[in-house]
Amino acid sequence: MTNDDTRDLQRRAFLRGAVASGAAAAAAVTAAGFAALPAHATAADNSTPAEAVTFEGANQAGVYRPVKPQPSSCFAVFTLTATSPTQLQDLLKTLTDRIRFLTSGGTPVAAGSGAPPSDSEVLGPDVPSDGLTVTVGLGAGVFDRRFGLASKAPKGLTEMRVFPADVPDPAWMGGEVLLQICAISQDTVHHALRDLTRFTRAWMQPQWQINGFVSPPRPTGASRNLFGYKDGIANPAEDTGLVWIGKDSGQPEWAVGGTFIVVRLIRMLIEFWDRVSVSEQDTMIGRRRDTGAPLTGNLETDVPAYDADPQGQVIPLTAHIRLANPATAATNGSRFLRRGYNYVLGADATGNQNAGLIFACYQANIQRQFETVQERLADEPMVDYIQTFGGQYFVGLPGVADAGNYLGQGLFS
Repeated sequence: MTNDDTRDLQRRAFLRGAVASGAAAAAAVTAAGFAALPAHATAADNSTPAEAVTFEGANQAGVYRPVKPQPSSCFAVFTLTATSPTQLQDLLKTLTDRIRFLTSGGTPVAAGSGAPPSDSEVLGPDVPSDGLTVTVGLGAGVFDRRFGLASKAPKGLTEMRVFPADVPDPAWMGGEVLLQICAISQDTVHHALRDLTRFTRAWMQPQWQINGFVSPPRPTGASRNLFGYKDGIANPAEDTGLVWIGKDSGQPEWAVGGTFIVVRLIRMLIEFWDRVSVSEQDTMIGRRRDTGAPLTGNLETDVPAYDADPQGQVIPLTAHIRLANPATAATNGSRFLRRGYNYVLGADATGNQNAGLIFACYQANIQRQFETVQERLADEPMVDYIQTFGGQYFVGLPGVADAGNYLGQGLFS
């Protein structure tokens, strides 16, 4: 049986289940998808509206723009019900049109008399831009015989690799289309997802969804994750060649200007973590919990002094930050752009909190960057306190140059 045949069987099974229990599936997505948000992320200040993030550009705006991640996010993943190249084009054109409107903001076109309303008005009669970005990615399953795109498949795009410490849950794995929706307010995220699914339900159906949030700086600097540590302190600059797919990458020409997106859902076993001393936590991470500074420094922005600590007497050789980025000439090429979003899904059956991290990273090569780093982290002490249970690999589409183009247009040239 070929990979295409296997995907076809999985897809048919999914669709049969969706038809047989559509209401139950929708309820499951809803129950799984909404995370509690801090008060600052749920109530926008209408007196100081957020500036719109420009949609057009060589790259999709939601990867590097805005530089500071918006507080509210949603990672919605879909399976395709489109069956032809024309239908896939229609989907991508419709997504482009709706994203362009939603990110710019404005007044929806009025519906005709007796017709369903053109907008939910969750945000009122006028749609604010609210710093909204929507990043679109495609999974490996898109590049099969349905759409005649096998010859245009990006090199290295596969189903997400399962690593030894992972505990994959099929309900949270896989998918063919990613919508990463980020905004200042959670109701803007909800409104955008509701709009996009309404206009595209003829070509794709929800598979899994999770909402997240970025905490405000406490007291200053980088945001904290649910382990209490400052997260995402160091990221490569946009012009390093580590994030965007370039002309000399060996990738298909249509993919130039895109990026490979890895989404990993990581549960943090916070009840166990809270029983560990702060000094031991600091040693596992390699930073001080209170200030975010590396154990060899005083400020969160200080560069870890690995050269002065070759034996790991201060920052252990097994510390998370040291394994993730040893900062050597040999490992600099494995760095990537990292975005982390906290999630909270409530209590599980045992009464423990199902909470953790939506880990998203962006790179020019999944194997050379994300997978290489993940292999270095395989035996870190922190694996006893985290469980990766879901996610997928995607290729983030190149940006849209102007109003006459649409996302993924190069696939059909």
